[in-house]
Amino acid sequence: MTIDEFDYELDEKLIAQTPLEKRDTSKLMVLDKKNGSIEHKHFPDILDYLEKGDTLVLNDTKVLPARLIGEKEQTKAVIELLLLHNISDNNWECLVKPARRVKKGTVVSFGNGKLKAKCLEEKDEGIRIFTFLYNGVFLEILDELGTMPLPPYIHEKLQDQSRYQTVYAKEIGSAAAPTAGLHFTKELLEKIQQKGVNIAYITLHVGLGTFRPVSVTKIEDHKMHSEYYHISQSVADLLNKTKKEKKKIIAVGTTSTRTLETVMAKYNEFRECSGNTDIFIYPPYKFKAISALITNFHLPKSTLLMLVSAFSSKEYILNAYQEAIKNNYRFFSFGDAMLIK
Repeated sequence: MTIDEFDYELDEKLIAQTPLEKRDTSKLMVLDKKNGSIEHKHFPDILDYLEKGDTLVLNDTKVLPARLIGEKEQTKAVIELLLLHNISDNNWECLVKPARRVKKGTVVSFGNGKLKAKCLEEKDEGIRIFTFLYNGVFLEILDELGTMPLPPYIHEKLQDQSRYQTVYAKEIGSAAAPTAGLHFTKELLEKIQQKGVNIAYITLHVGLGTFRPVSVTKIEDHKMHSEYYHISQSVADLLNKTKKEKKKIIAVGTTSTRTLETVMAKYNEFRECSGNTDIFIYPPYKFKAISALITNFHLPKSTLLMLVSAFSSKEYILNAYQEAIKNNYRFFSFGDAMLIK
């Protein structure tokens, strides 16, 4: 399949620049993955599609304020770092702009020297390995000097940094939010539990894969960036029980989906495990783990659009996107939601 098969036209005015005042007031499109039929709802209506004994799976990763703007000590040139992955201790894999200005040995200073980063290794595609030098607690310094790494299509300043976190974010380590989860409030999650629906938390730390566009013509040639995941024993037991009882496993977001499918492909059951996944899901793919998917509306030609196309069909998804455009849905990270059932 070619990348152009996953393209569509979108007016820029439909790209959500800011979150809605209330998280759960977003629209919800409900797509039947088997026949392509569409319903237009609002996010709290998600309750109507969840049944007692189903399990809703949420990614509890927490976004680091991972974007740092500093200057080269030698030349004072402005350098931007995006922290992607903690390799060990104070050593991090980072995406750098402009990468051509940063060579091995380059020192970048932030906050008048409160934090410094020394380049240890140059890698491809603008990636560098840095060691960070500081006094104090690294995460506290990052909270002070860093900002949320909003995607490049968002041009408005985020007034409240917590709005780029889910209300259940816990395990710090992501370079981007699992945005399908941004629609949930604590009150809505309580209502879901009161209905007898199980809520399970897994972790996948979102990394470069989110920022990296597909640059090949044939999608089969694309390589996903590896990301860390973890599933606990209690969650594995719950998911196996849900499957055995023939109830639904509803993944919230493509990150939860990729984690669950990775584990099921590896073991043919859910197990307590941690590791790194570079699973790339595109049509045709036989899903082994999930029954339904809650997700946002994704960028043209993106791996996320390919994943949802694999779950339903490319034709149904692209038709649903045209319906969303006609009905003025808000797109991408701060946009509206879709349930594919």
